[in-house]
Amino acid sequence: MSLVNPETKEIICKIVYYGPSLGGKTTNVQRIFHETSEEQDGKLEALNAETERTLFYDFLPLDVGEIRGYRVRFHVFSVPGQVVYDASRKLIMKMLDGIIFVADSQKERMEENINSLRNLEVNLKQQGLDITEIPLVIQYNKRDLPNAMSIDEMRKELNKYNAPEFEATAQDGKGVFESLNSLSKSIITVLKGGKI
Repeated sequence: MSLVNPETKEIICKIVYYGPSLGGKTTNVQRIFHETSEEQDGKLEALNAETERTLFYDFLPLDVGEIRGYRVRFHVFSVPGQVVYDASRKLIMKMLDGIIFVADSQKERMEENINSLRNLEVNLKQQGLDITEIPLVIQYNKRDLPNAMSIDEMRKELNKYNAPEFEATAQDGKGVFESLNSLSKSIITVLKGGKI
């Protein structure tokens, strides 16, 4: 659902980080900002309410190139993780181009991961979208913790779509750009197949 701006010759794509609360969505977006902000003119904006936390970052990746003479710019959002903020999630998800589902690898968080993935499926369906038709990446975050589940267990529970998947420790930057690059390439592939 990217936006095309003929005046600036830009295609604006929306990437949403989705997952359970405190799973690492915000940390991913912060890491992307901190490692790209020197070469970008975008800024990190917090859209905070009293108890929910959403980040927005607008950036122009340098290595994506152009599509039919248009530069590609990404708007990156993290959604609030708590189910009580479902209305905010739905609003942020409007007109998205791709999703990085950030799962918390801690064994005791699996039920929250599953509930968040179900919530994602429902929210997409309510917008007339099918999760199997949208670029999707699964990121297994917090791999550095001693109580992290095995990747095989997590895959069995969370990756029924055979989406590209990455191990991550977002706090240290591990897996953050691998996840983002994979999703960006999928979005670019979709754009190249469409018409501007």
